[in-house]
Amino acid sequence: MHRTRCAVQEVGGPPLPRARPVANRNPAGGGPAGEVAMSDRVIAQKAPFKVDVVAGETYWWCVCGRSAKQPFCDGSHKGTGFAPMKHVAQTSGPAFFCGCKHTQRPPLCDGTHQSL
Repeated sequence: MHRTRCAVQEVGGPPLPRARPVANRNPAGGGPAGEVAMSDRVIAQKAPFKVDVVAGETYWWCVCGRSAKQPFCDGSHKGTGFAPMKHVAQTSGPAFFCGCKHTQRPPLCDGTHQSL
């Protein structure tokens, strides 16, 4: 589990827009406010990351694709305008986190990587 001080979008809210991902509006997060093109995301891998999660635990999914601790945030997004996404596991067991960073069901994989 990785915790960080950044603006986040919580799972359960509206899906990320395809052309305009969440921008970091938190000065403490290091990124500028404003829009960031989807193409600025780094494809960490063209497959999901299988992670055994624990119900009630919080996980911070890397949105930018730059983290060395994929699929979770390590702070590498600073200065990019991206921010990690908070995910609270509803049940214990395997979860498949998006590796391509283009899912329409963030932070979980929806198969979008198959068309990239």
